[in-house]
Amino acid sequence: MSVHLSPSVQMQFMRPGQLETAARAFPVVYVPFGLIEWHGRHLPLGNDALKAHAILVQCAEQFGGVVYPPVYLHSALDQVHMVPVLTELFQRLRRTGFRVIIGVSGHNVLAQVEMIERALEPVVANGTVAGIGLWEVSLSMGDESNTDHAAKWETSNMMYFYPDYVDMSELGRGWLNLDMKPPSGIGGLDPREHASSGVGARNAELAAAAIGRKAQELLSSLPEGQRSFGLEAISPEHWWMV
Repeated sequence: MSVHLSPSVQMQFMRPGQLETAARAFPVVYVPFGLIEWHGRHLPLGNDALKAHAILVQCAEQFGGVVYPPVYLHSALDQVHMVPVLTELFQRLRRTGFRVIIGVSGHNVLAQVEMIERALEPVVANGTVAGIGLWEVSLSMGDESNTDHAAKWETSNMMYFYPDYVDMSELGRGWLNLDMKPPSGIGGLDPREHASSGVGARNAELAAAAIGRKAQELLSSLPEGQRSFGLEAISPEHWWMV
């Protein structure tokens, strides 16, 4: 695990009492999405979900809430099957007592966010829960926070969060095409010249803060009586799994 990522807000590492305490303090759950995909020869295949998850952990550390484990499902799969599965996941999170559900995709294509939003529609329909689908930089995009494909931004994210899984030597020193096409499959600014851990740290800082502010806004948008943790207790009498 990266030194930047605290297990204290990651649901898979939390004990029942820790989950209940966190959810009562700020009843928000963040769900990271991604896929296994080519990201150059220098980055891990799970880059998209890894960066979304890591940014959400930083967000929860700062603002509160808990982070669900990364979900490796994406919009290229059959939506007839995928959307109902995700809706059921979100419904279970609602029944766990969360009032805000934020699905964040590190796979920066519009269809991925649309998939999350469609799955959320029946979950938020009665107004007792709020939810939104985002890219990790949807709310922070600018000069210091952006995305690409395995180039400056995504390489910087991995340099910051998971440096042991980045191998820049795999890119060599020669010509590198940056138009998303073979043989490099990279899109954006040359990561050998523009990527750094510092760029990744700033990108993550801005993205996490923007998502946290959106979580606060969504919770405040609910009727006053619907802003508190909605389950009597995290105990076998009231809850078992999600």
